[in-house]
Amino acid sequence: MKAYVAQAKSEIRLSLTQGESLLVTILIPVMLLLGFSEVKVLPLPQGVHSRPEFLVPGTMALAVMATGMVSQGIATAVDRTYGVLKRLGVTPLGKTGFLYAKTTAILVVEIIQLAILFFLGLLLGWHPNGNYLAFVLGVILATVAFSGIGLFLAGTLRSEAMIGISNAFYLILLFLGGMIFPVSSLPTVLADIANILPAQATSQIFYHALGVGGRITTSAWVVLIVWAILAPAMAAKFFKWES
Repeated sequence: MKAYVAQAKSEIRLSLTQGESLLVTILIPVMLLLGFSEVKVLPLPQGVHSRPEFLVPGTMALAVMATGMVSQGIATAVDRTYGVLKRLGVTPLGKTGFLYAKTTAILVVEIIQLAILFFLGLLLGWHPNGNYLAFVLGVILATVAFSGIGLFLAGTLRSEAMIGISNAFYLILLFLGGMIFPVSSLPTVLADIANILPAQATSQIFYHALGVGGRITTSAWVVLIVWAILAPAMAAKFFKWES
């Protein structure tokens, strides 16, 4: 337990002090929320009357994706490339303790992210409306799905490749995820692709759970649950503790 607590504190401290990590996990979602709430250049879904109503849930989805897939994924890949994971695996912490510490760090960072975006949204005039239980369930499933993707990439790629590929996925999923503009604005082919990706499912669940309310589609839940099962399973099967 002492080893786990020490490692968890270390992981949290690194996540909250490294400039690159803060840029992806907190600064970019905050800048997108503040910027696009004021600049009226992107379309809004039908029935939405204020930009924060759409952007707050979307940037929350972006923040969860950034933490699990990009920030923690890159950090894990770096640890693996430089032999840190191999050394930790033979300490009293063990591989299981290391994964628990990583999970704890992800959850702590996400709580901070969501709190910041929530209060910024309130300051921008956002009024949350919907189902908080569905939101919490969506956060859990999205965290598992994106962390699984991040660990899969981190466990199969060297850190140099991981940085480029994870950031590329981040931009692609930001574009296709319905986080800052609706998927309905995309060409039909891209919209069809978006609807089977975890980013779009996450943003839709967050949007209806905290935005305009309404019914969350069954397909969004199915897509996110499938990714939450598939991504960790792929990570567990292919993850290598040393390069």
